[in-house]
Amino acid sequence: MSSIIKFWPFLLLVVSNIFMTFAWYGNLKFKDSSTSLPLIILISWGIAFFEYCLMIPANRLASKNFDTAQLKIIKEVISLVVFGVFSVLYLKESFKLNYILSFICILGAVFFAFKKF
Repeated sequence: MSSIIKFWPFLLLVVSNIFMTFAWYGNLKFKDSSTSLPLIILISWGIAFFEYCLMIPANRLASKNFDTAQLKIIKEVISLVVFGVFSVLYLKESFKLNYILSFICILGAVFFAFKKF
């Protein structure tokens, strides 16, 4: 299998996580808005639809090279990286030292998920 084909699941996972992060957290930038909660939920569902359209093929493609636990660990790391960038660039929140230390601990989990014992 070519390295280009192996790369596709990761690209799909990144883009799907961008959609999901906006679906879940994008509305927080406008939390003082008078927009009704049911409308916000419908908008979020609409955004999440595209996440599912990318996540399902990404999981199916990646499952050819990774077991399910490894795939979940990969997805969570991508999700945290996307969220970190999103919270700093879109929500204008600060990225604190304890977040960096937490992420280092998660990278330890990645190491053990892929380590052969």
